[in-house]
Amino acid sequence: MTASPTATATPGTDVGVLMPVVVHFDDLDPMGLLHNGHYQVLVERAWGWFWRSKGLGGKSGLEGDGFNVAKTFDITYDRPVADIGEYAVHLWMQRLGTTSATAGYRVCSADGTTTYAHGSRTVVRLDRTTMRPTAWSEQVAEIARTLGLPESELDRAR
Repeated sequence: MTASPTATATPGTDVGVLMPVVVHFDDLDPMGLLHNGHYQVLVERAWGWFWRSKGLGGKSGLEGDGFNVAKTFDITYDRPVADIGEYAVHLWMQRLGTTSATAGYRVCSADGTTTYAHGSRTVVRLDRTTMRPTAWSEQVAEIARTLGLPESELDRAR
């Protein structure tokens, strides 16, 4: 089996953050496995809670830097989640541009030792009025550094 580019770039849990998530009974498909579409929901919820915990997005979660949209979402399923309960999403930054951000993730066991799915997602920050891409705040750059973003990947210039 050949590893995907994302898999080879997956850092250990010493980089990024493990965000707790819960798989509920209604997340499972008729075979008793986490429905393939629910992996993405877990990832999106984990990112949302992470940014809100850092004070971004305001009361609605959609203010300022919180107003962004997905551009790409890549996922590879490694093994099925076959039980309800507590899990985690391991999040880390891969690249921060002027208006976009690419992050890696793993849906994993609560302690981060078992990977169920992995991939990356890219979002673009939008101006709420014009719906055009707009620059991230300096606060996002500071937070990105805490998620293991190498200084060389902090591409703030156009």
